[in-house]
Amino acid sequence: MIEPAVLARLEAMEQEFTACGDLLADPEVVADRDRYVATTRRYRALGQVVDALERWRSARADAAAATELLGESAGDEATGLRAEVAEAARAEARAEAELRELLLPRDPYDDRDVIVEIRGAEGGEEANLFARDLRDMYRAWAGRRGWTVEVLDETVSDLGGCSEVSLRVSGDGAWSRLRFEAGPHRVQRVPVTESQGRVHTSSATVAVLPVADEVEVEIDPAELQVDVFRSSGPGGQSVNTTDSAVRITHLPTGTTVSMQDQKSQLQNRARAREVLRSRLLAAALAAQAAEAGGRKREQIGGGGRSEKIRTYNVKENRVTDHRIQLTLHSLDRVLAGDLDAISDALLADDRARRLREET
Repeated sequence: MIEPAVLARLEAMEQEFTACGDLLADPEVVADRDRYVATTRRYRALGQVVDALERWRSARADAAAATELLGESAGDEATGLRAEVAEAARAEARAEAELRELLLPRDPYDDRDVIVEIRGAEGGEEANLFARDLRDMYRAWAGRRGWTVEVLDETVSDLGGCSEVSLRVSGDGAWSRLRFEAGPHRVQRVPVTESQGRVHTSSATVAVLPVADEVEVEIDPAELQVDVFRSSGPGGQSVNTTDSAVRITHLPTGTTVSMQDQKSQLQNRARAREVLRSRLLAAALAAQAAEAGGRKREQIGGGGRSEKIRTYNVKENRVTDHRIQLTLHSLDRVLAGDLDAISDALLADDRARRLREET
């Protein structure tokens, strides 16, 4: 049963949905790109509420009509009407549950692009190879979900792994899903460097940061140390022959970001500043929550094999997410980018937790 105060809130959102629709037809709003994008996002979010509210009303009306007819019926007709009442009640309950979920506070970063940083941790070169596998897994997942991925920076290890790689991911739902990937990931498999066929355990860390706007994080140029140097590793013409690589150090915090993937020093400088802002935003949010060490540290832990959010066991084709005790015997599909089953379960667990906190 939806309480009167909650119903009034839903009806106000319904009115706002109509108002947003009118705004989207206003030439002045269409001409203002930022306002148009913000209104479109709000219109889309409110549309989910309106759809669920209409289903809830329809189910209630069906239940009321069937109940009224039931009082005047008997025999097989009454049996059919009782089934209709029961089905309408289930539909009403489903719509009510969806409405309560939609009323939960939205994450303020749901519409943001995301920076994903992956690093090899414990396990030497095998950890770097695993970091490369995670990079490929997230890129494949992004392709399935229609997200775009841009490699901001990548350091290739001796055997072709990634000692570290930074990705920028854009698209609907990127933050809401990728944020659950943050933390230490552990792999159990026979490394390519193992001659005895023994299974080794290695790990890689993943940090997920919302892209910060310039107005959110003001950086004083006087607090930056900027170094330029020659790019290393594979690259096209000019990449390895000019001082195009950039390292920016934020002196008050000691945060350092290096970028060398682009030929242009200006491009690498802009990317480095963007990643720096995002790291500083994450640290500031963590400090506000009185969480020592910064949000990024909270996400990745120490990178040790005993600390993990997820384990990938190649021999058993098994992947286990330890936060929700979910195990799937489809590791091959997961590494190929089929993460939706894990992601859906994590989202459901998060919604259930927040609903419990609201009651």
